[in-house]
Order: sequence, then structure tokens, then C-alpha cells
Amino acid sequence: MADFTDAQLERYARHIVLQEVGGEGQRKLIDARVLVVGAGGLGSPTLLYLAAAGIGCLGIVDDDTVDLSNLQRQVLHTTSRIGVAKVESAVQSIAAINPEIKVIPHRERLNASNVERLIADYDVVADGSDNFATRFLVNDACFFAKKTLISGALLRFEGQLSTFKPHEHRGGASYPCRSEEHTSELQSLAYLVCRLLLEK
Repeated sequence: MADFTDAQLERYARHIVLQEVGGEGQRKLIDARVLVVGAGGLGSPTLLYLAAAGIGCLGIVDDDTVDLSNLQRQVLHTTSRIGVAKVESAVQSIAAINPEIKVIPHRERLNASNVERLIADYDVVADGSDNFATRFLVNDACFFAKKTLISGALLRFEGQLSTFKPHEHRGGASYPCRSEEHTSELQSLAYLVCRLLLEK
């Protein structure tokens, strides 16, 4: 097996027995570095599932604090953490699920002056932000840095999830190219991140 500890073999046993993942695939997940933009409604379950799946390094960008009104949909956070920075709340929740995960909290608002630095050290960027300005900025930065972007969006009872790898396909689409006719079924953002990493 690919140098797993006994605890890792037990923790990831259900992945390892899957033909589509196996030991080699689980090693890819453990070695992966994923940046999640936003620790809110989309980022919360994404981070929990990525941690449970064994993504070795998770970066989290969010400048907000936990509010009572967040708790009905942002499952990463708890009542006892109201007023705490969302990235710090995320660190606690991730450690409770999988203490082997390295978590890098970036308590800052993503903007044009820091986006290149923030995405530089990650293999994949998962965008769960809640505004178009950030979405377009993350898209542009990933495009020029040749990073794969997985973008999720929700509005009321509808969702959209897309993977953009224009650097791998000549003429490949990016976020602004996405039209309504290409809207896919909403899948788990965490599932797509793991699936993408297994394909590498």
C-alpha cells in the first residue's frame, strides 16, 4: 500500500476498496492542496467533505465572522462560535473531523491585490463565494495561473456547479463563458474536487 499509517488505512478503508480510488487515488487526495474560497453556505459542506475524504491541505479564504443567521445553512459553524472568525471556526471543525489535515486559514477578503498570492500554492481552487465580483476575479486569476477552478453557486432552490480547466484544452471555457444552457445538475462541490484530483 502507498505508505499509509494504520490509522489512515482504517480511516480511508472505504475509499481504498473502491476500484475508482484505491490506494493510489487516496494517496493523491492526501497529497493534494485545495483552496476553498468562502466558508459559508457552499464552503461549509465542501470543507467538511474534503477533510473527511483526506485532502491533505485545505486553505480557506474568508474575512467574515460567524453570525446566528448563518447557522441554518453553514454547517461548519456552531452556536458557541458566534462572533468567531469563520476561518478559525473552520479550523476547529476540520480538526474535529480529521486532525491529520493541514488547514491554512486566510482571514482576508479576496481582492485583486491578494488573489494571485492566495491561489499560488494550491492545486485546485473551489469557489463558493457569494458575489459576482469575487467569482470573476477568482476565474481570471485561475485562468492566468493555469489553475483548475471548480465554481459552485446557489440561489434559493437552484444550484450550478462547473469545472473550468481552460489551460488544459485549447479554447476551453472559463466562468464568463458559462451560459444557462450548460447548467449542470448540482453535485457536491467536494465530490468534484476529489474526482478531479483522482484524474491527475
